[in-house]
Order: sequence, then C-alpha cells, then structure tokens
Amino acid sequence: MSDGKTVAANDAMNDVVVVGGGVAGLNAALVLARARRRVVVVDGGTPRHAPAAHTHGFLTRDGMSPAALAEAGRAEVARYGVPLIDGRVDHVQADREGAAGFLVRPAGGPVLKARRVLVATGLRDDLPEIPGVRERWGRDLLHCPYCHGYEVRDEPIGVLGTGPGSVHQALLLRQWSDDVVFLPHTSDLADGDRERLTARGIPILDGRVRWLVVDGDRLRGVELAEGRVVPRRAVFVFPRMVPHDALLTGLGCERSADGWVVTDASGRTGVPGVWAAGNVRDPRAQAVTAAGQGAAAAFAINHDLVDEEAERAVEDYRATGTAPHAPHHLPAALR
Repeated sequence: MSDGKTVAANDAMNDVVVVGGGVAGLNAALVLARARRRVVVVDGGTPRHAPAAHTHGFLTRDGMSPAALAEAGRAEVARYGVPLIDGRVDHVQADREGAAGFLVRPAGGPVLKARRVLVATGLRDDLPEIPGVRERWGRDLLHCPYCHGYEVRDEPIGVLGTGPGSVHQALLLRQWSDDVVFLPHTSDLADGDRERLTARGIPILDGRVRWLVVDGDRLRGVELAEGRVVPRRAVFVFPRMVPHDALLTGLGCERSADGWVVTDASGRTGVPGVWAAGNVRDPRAQAVTAAGQGAAAAFAINHDLVDEEAERAVEDYRATGTAPHAPHHLPAALR
C-alpha cells in the first residue's frame, strides 16, 4: 500500500505509469526501474488467476500460489523505489494542456502525469451459467491444460462444450488422460468434430448439463438433465474471454476483427505512447508469457523515450549551439 508521501511525489512527470500490477505490469516496472526510469504502478487488485491455488509452467516459480507470486513481484519492484498505488484507474487521457504525455486518474487518488502508459489490466473469464461452475472455478473446474493438466493426469476428466475451442481442448487433454469425455451441453457439434473426438477415444455424452456434483468440497461428477451422473475428477471449460481494454479503447486504440486491441510484437498500440502487455492483448498468455511481454514492452518503451530525448537534445543543440558538459573527471581533451 502506498503512503501519502509516495502519492504526493507523483505530482511531477513520470516516465511511465503502468496500469495493472500482475506479472506483466510488475515485470515491466522492474525492467524500467533498472533502466533508471521514473515509474509508478497502479493496481486494482483483481488478478485473473486469483482463484487458482498454484502457478505452473513458470521456471523457478512452478507451484507458487498466485498471491505469493504477486507479493514477491511487488517486493522486488519496491526495492527499486517504484511506488505501488492500490486502486483502480478510472480514466487515461492525453495531456493536451501540459507537456506531451498522459493524465492517469486512479479512483480516489491524485492524477498521475506520464510520458508513456503501459496497460496490463488482463481479462475477464465469462463462464457458463451452470450451478457449481463459479464455485469450482480454478479448483477442479479448469481452463488451461498446460497450467493444470499434469495435476489431474490419468484422472477421469470432462470437457464442457462452450464453443469451437472446446473440441480442441478435449483433443489436447487426451495427452494427460485416457479417460476424457466430451459434454456438448447446449453447443452444436459438427460431424467432423464428432468423428475426430470418436477417433481419439473420447466419448460424447449428449444432453444438457444440470450442475456439477460436489461432495466434501471436491468435484465428484457432472449431472445431466436426464439425471445421469458422470463421475469426473476434473472438468475443463473454454470460457469466453473478455479483455479489460476500456482504457485502451478510450484512448483510441483499435480492435482487430477478433476483438483484441491491435499491437505490434512489443505491445505498442496504434496510439503513440501507449503500450499493452499480458492478457489484455493476448488471451493465450500464461503467467510466464505475460511476464515476458511486460519485459518486451519495457524495452520498447525505454528505447522510445531514448529516441525522444535524443531528438529533443539535437533540437536544443541546434538552437543554442551548446551541449551538456562532459563529466569533469574526463581529460580536458575528451570533454
């Protein structure tokens, strides 16, 4: 939690304000702080992976809880003097009255000035309205086979049909278990998909899903509308992913045809000075991927600032004919 002094210190111009304190935002802040940039992180405190017990596939952090990972990341960034402000950002706008840059408005806090903005606000998982789904989400109702498949290897697994991605999810999970069943629920299966599932030894159990059967705080199975209970140890679902991109679109960033803000490989958007990293721009990004995207965005932002500073220095030099003095410890001939 930031204190009054920390917040007041940010009345001045910051090099970068990072909106979102997940692994993408924190890793970006770490890289920028090590580049001696003035950085502030504002975090709303609602990470996507909070329901999960563990983070997997992240070298040196495999098995760590999301909360512990976030705490460790915040501590590392704080060691470099980066202010961490807890709160949701209501609005970001171009600063048209002051120097070129942006005004970032945290809810209930002071306006932050920034030369560049990195948005790392993640996404929301829209889950099917089936009793038990929200309660088991991140526990034994799962999404990512690469994140959680190993923990339920060789167990009875169900895949709940929510759209085209669910079929691929079932085919993928066949690597982790020989006992995978597909539950179309209300989705329609194309003949080709039925054939692929059948050929891979994945039974298709037609019928609407009534609810998830839980006993002793553990998933026991899936009950169909007909009353049949299919015993399962875990159920996977492919949710509809909705990016938290209102800040980006409010700045004028364009979305692609698939509904995600358009960026280049570094996360640079079409709006000068605005970057995005993590799940807000990439629904497939796991924690380790998001961290890498944060670093890539930080590199690009720092290079962009360096270019701007060099261009400004050239303009000043041409106007005045003078340049900053070289360090006094250098020999006179080199100054």
